[in-house]
Amino acid sequence: MRRATERTAALVRTVVRTMGQERLGDPTPCAEFDVRGLINHLEWVAELFESLGEGGPRVEQGPYAGDFPERAERTLAVWARPEAWQGTSPAMGLPMTTLAHMFLVDMVVHGWDLARAVGVPYEPDAEAVERALSFTGQMVEMGRKRGAFGPPVAVPDDAPPFDRLLGVIGRDPAWKP
Repeated sequence: MRRATERTAALVRTVVRTMGQERLGDPTPCAEFDVRGLINHLEWVAELFESLGEGGPRVEQGPYAGDFPERAERTLAVWARPEAWQGTSPAMGLPMTTLAHMFLVDMVVHGWDLARAVGVPYEPDAEAVERALSFTGQMVEMGRKRGAFGPPVAVPDDAPPFDRLLGVIGRDPAWKP
C-alpha cells in the first residue's frame, strides 16, 4: 500500500507542480475523468479511505484541491495502525482487508492512468500488481456491478501481470492520448 501510494503521490506532485494547469484538461485512460478529475478522484479516495480506516463514515467527494500527496500521507498513517486492518467497516459493510485492497487497486491503476495521460513512464511495484491482480480476480464481478470496473479488455494470457490487471478491470494497456 505504501509503495503504490507513494509512487502515485509523487506522480501527482509532478503533474500539479511542474506540468501546469494546461495539462489538467488532458484525457486519461479512465474515460470518465480528465487529469483534473482523476486527481480529484484520488483526493476523494484518500479522504474516504482515511475515514474508513478510522472506522468513520463514507465521505462525499469535494471539489478539486490539488493536495492529494498530503491526503495520501494521512491515509497511510491511518492504515499503518494494525487495528485499521481488523474487523468490518461499519460504513461499507466489507472487511477492512477488502477495503485496503480496493485502495491498493486505485493507487496502482490510477497512477498508471495519470502517467499515461501526461506521457511519463510508470513502473508499478511488482508486489502491489500481484496483490491487485489476485484481488480483482476475486472481486471483478462485484466491481463491474458497482461501476468500478469496465468490460474486460482482451490481453494475451502471457502478457505481463500489470497488463492483465489493466485488462481485467477494463483498461487497454496500449491506450494513448
